[in-house]
Amino acid sequence: MLDRFRQHAIRVLSVVLCLFTLAEVNYPHLTPQSQLATFALLGLALCYLHYPAHPRLKGSRWAGILDLVLALASAVCCGYVAIQNEPVFESWWSGGRSLGDRAGAETGLDFLVGAVGLLLVLEAARRAVGLALPILSVAFLAYGALGPSMPSWLFPHRGYGFERLVGQSFLHSQGVFGVALKVMFTYVFLFVVFGAFLEATGATRFIIDAARRLFGSSAGGPAKVSVLSSGLMGSLSGSAVANTATTGTFTIPLMRSAGFPRHVAAGIEAAASSGGALVPPVMGAGAYMMLELVQPPVTYLRIIQAALLPAILYYLSLFLIVHFRARGLAAEGAAGAREPSDDGAQAEPMSFFQLEGLVFLASLGTLIALLLSGFTVFRSVSLALVVTILVSALRADIRMTPRRILEAFEKAARGGIALVAAAASVGIVIGVVTLTGVGSKLPATIIPLAQDNLFAALCLIMVSSIVLGMGLPSAVCYLLLATLIGPALSGLGVPPLAAHLFIFYFGLMSMVTPPVALAAYTAASISGSRIMRTAFAAFRFALVGFALPFLFVYRPELLMMSADGGPASFAAITAAFAFAAAGIVPFAAAIAGHLWRPLGPVSRLLLFAAALGLFYPASRGSIGALALGWPNLAGAALLAGVLVWERVRRKSTP
Repeated sequence: MLDRFRQHAIRVLSVVLCLFTLAEVNYPHLTPQSQLATFALLGLALCYLHYPAHPRLKGSRWAGILDLVLALASAVCCGYVAIQNEPVFESWWSGGRSLGDRAGAETGLDFLVGAVGLLLVLEAARRAVGLALPILSVAFLAYGALGPSMPSWLFPHRGYGFERLVGQSFLHSQGVFGVALKVMFTYVFLFVVFGAFLEATGATRFIIDAARRLFGSSAGGPAKVSVLSSGLMGSLSGSAVANTATTGTFTIPLMRSAGFPRHVAAGIEAAASSGGALVPPVMGAGAYMMLELVQPPVTYLRIIQAALLPAILYYLSLFLIVHFRARGLAAEGAAGAREPSDDGAQAEPMSFFQLEGLVFLASLGTLIALLLSGFTVFRSVSLALVVTILVSALRADIRMTPRRILEAFEKAARGGIALVAAAASVGIVIGVVTLTGVGSKLPATIIPLAQDNLFAALCLIMVSSIVLGMGLPSAVCYLLLATLIGPALSGLGVPPLAAHLFIFYFGLMSMVTPPVALAAYTAASISGSRIMRTAFAAFRFALVGFALPFLFVYRPELLMMSADGGPASFAAITAAFAFAAAGIVPFAAAIAGHLWRPLGPVSRLLLFAAALGLFYPASRGSIGALALGWPNLAGAALLAGVLVWERVRRKSTP
């Protein structure tokens, strides 16, 4: 009885959450804080109904009752904030003033609701994304309270009392109901709905099938299917974990049948899924978050132009690693390392004009065309959803019937629960950062370091990004990093968009960085491999993702921009991309440990050195206007030498 009620409640709340978001972002009727409070109300209630306090308590009657109580308490706390800010409920306002107007003069009831609300947000985040984010939020609350006792290296401040912290973090618009939840509400959640609709029509299955037809007969074909399909689907979903769980169900068994070891198959899938949000034009909604956060503002077209070449290089690296690794398996006699098309020689080639492909192209094409035409992000994705429904109506088996629409809403809401809980918890961090001013003190420390040594400053930001990003959804991770580190970016002497893409990349790479590598954990659960072995395999395959941010900061031509942020010349862009792509080849071969034949330690070290030389930014001694220096030429010469040597050894080996 209780389980049945829970399932019905989840279904109803899921549909209400999706309909409320679609309606309110397009035709707003509530005040901004009431919008976010209602959004959080639905998301947190769903979180408590969907995630048990502990997996062992799933199915327990008393735990189920507790979940219902906590869901109701979340609704009460968030509903209180909405009512106390919405003019239609003015007669219910304490003292005749809205919650915002009585800042600094809150009532005891306000503080009680705020304190309970904070605890509920922290518990919801623990259930949805694990302990890392709640611990970080509690640490920042403690920092806000214990400011005077902090050592000098932890940026001491005058400290704030319980009431001020609760007001800042929950009751007003700079904490839980602030920018992090706003971005989830306005941008990210809509793309979760968009991805659920495409999956319901079969468009995402079409991506996988098309990739299988394209690479099915090549060396490492199943792994290449994983790379391509995960990249395309990850751009839409923006969630490395969800992408791994979705595509990995198909691709990991396919790679296993082709002879790839369990941990290798899982590592490839995790690395490919984690890079999905790097792929334009959607970038897992990252492009639209940058529209809000990059200062001075940049256009959508400028963002996707900048993201294009690094994304190509990332997936080129994965394709080459897979290719070289598959050749190694074939050399070792792994059956199936070269797999024919599933449908045999008589299979008809798939066409993008099949209806599933038409749904995908029409939906994505509509989205991009509307964005480039100047439509807002939420209006563009809403109209793209309408196009998805209309085009799918052309065939009965993929038609978005009312029942399928409701099922897609439920799937989208389940996928977005973790985002809502995480964004609310990140709001606590942002509220404390704003209150204490640490957001300006941290840049004051980093910027002088950058003036003396930009590389050291970038390494510090890289480590901060990876540590803070552990265990967080990609979109939430970028929001948190942009808040904490963003003010320092303008002082690094690099174009602001390049700096934001730098932290965006490392936020995504945290998904495959041990010990907290959530995408690798998900892939390991599908493949049945050991978790840490899979995490290190994913880290190794995604290693180029750790090099690319440094590469495009020092060589902004890869972002199609010059050092001052203006457009770069075609010749400079071509030269930068050519040398970077050339560097990917020895980099991938060294990681895979195979070229035409297995590579020894010396050859692998020489290939890494060649890659480093090709990647090296030629800030001095450049050749003409192409910013190419002797390290680039030395790397090219070393690569040529190793290739010739390995070719000769291959021919001489019996």
